[in-house]
Amino acid sequence: MPSIPRHAWFRTLSQLLLVLAAGLLAGLALGQPWPALAITALGVVGWHYWRLHRLLQRLAARQRLVPHGNGVWSGLDALLYRGQTEMRARKRRLLAMLRAYRAVAAALPDAVVLVERNSQRILWFNEAATPLLGLRYPRHHGAPLADALRPLPMAQWLAAGRNAEPMEDVASPADPGMRLSLRLLPYSDDLWLLLARDVSKLLRLEHMRRDFVANVSHELRTPLTVIHGYLEMLDADDHPEWAGLLDEMRRQSQRMARLVEDLLTLSRLEARDQLAEEHVAMAPLLATLRREAEALSGGRHRIRVEDEAQVDLRGASKELHSAFGNLVSNAVRYTPDGGEITVRFFRESDGSAVLAVRDTGYGIPAAHLPRLTERFYRVSTSRSRESGGTGLGLAIVKHVLGLHGAQLAIASDVGAGSIFSCRFGRDRILPRDPHLSSPPVP
Repeated sequence: MPSIPRHAWFRTLSQLLLVLAAGLLAGLALGQPWPALAITALGVVGWHYWRLHRLLQRLAARQRLVPHGNGVWSGLDALLYRGQTEMRARKRRLLAMLRAYRAVAAALPDAVVLVERNSQRILWFNEAATPLLGLRYPRHHGAPLADALRPLPMAQWLAAGRNAEPMEDVASPADPGMRLSLRLLPYSDDLWLLLARDVSKLLRLEHMRRDFVANVSHELRTPLTVIHGYLEMLDADDHPEWAGLLDEMRRQSQRMARLVEDLLTLSRLEARDQLAEEHVAMAPLLATLRREAEALSGGRHRIRVEDEAQVDLRGASKELHSAFGNLVSNAVRYTPDGGEITVRFFRESDGSAVLAVRDTGYGIPAAHLPRLTERFYRVSTSRSRESGGTGLGLAIVKHVLGLHGAQLAIASDVGAGSIFSCRFGRDRILPRDPHLSSPPVP
């Protein structure tokens, strides 16, 4: 830590002693040494007070302190001058960094809005916020965010705080034809960061892809039906050497037909914003899942169904059956003979309802879990082809659950099996209807 040089203290002390000695000599010459010494000491104190007052005035006026002389006050001026110089250097660096950050924020194609958490007022926004969100300076500086971004439901969104889900595919307040994706990032206790991105081109490309897949899949149904029909007409007894070839052609045509049906199902789900709201009776649905699993297993596995929740769900019965059936069929396909598949429907402590499908199959490495719901993603290509899977089942499950406001959780241990859990919120739970809960008579 810098300090006043020692020689400056000695010089000032020697000057003080010389002044006091001169005052004492003058007092002896006049015959009144002590009054003269007191007056001299008061003069020294007054002079130092005057130097201190002058220094404080210069500091208050933010004047630069240039050191001169060689006493203690000169040393103090030198220390303060050094501090001022270092402070100015730090200010210049901070200003340069601030300008750089502002330049980066201005260059971003996404809108960035800084919002005060308590008042929900706009503190700052970059240039991209003008064409994307319609914010203009100084009109919207300090304005409530909910008022500035009408008609977007910002008040309810901000009230969720850290739990606010991204708002996807919303119309821009500046241009209704522009579609935005909004994200809220609470990065401190007092400030929020609102990010807005133009996803119009991305959504158009997504719609084009969906239309293309749906159209191609639809057009493939007719030729596949014809091919499958002719293959069924061919009799392997007339040409025994063709038996293996015909069986393989039939299997592949059936697999292609399943793939086309799954693509059409996925396209229909992606094109819808919501599904039908029905009373889904879970008891007969669970009984149906048991029968389907036993038929697919052919006695090779132990099938257990545990209905612990004793409630029903609100949603689309057909789509939920498809999603649950996909999970059960996957469990049967990827579990070796002698394994066990458990379908468990139960309640959580927070009131939610969970349908979990557990198997004792091969298990899935942790690195693959985040990508399982992607289209055509396979952990093992050869195993998937042998089982007859299309690679679209979990993508269908994810979309069905998303339309129901539910979540899919996957847990797996290699060699120990996997658990696929569908979690439904309390708003989707209905009391069990006794008129709908009885399983149909076989």
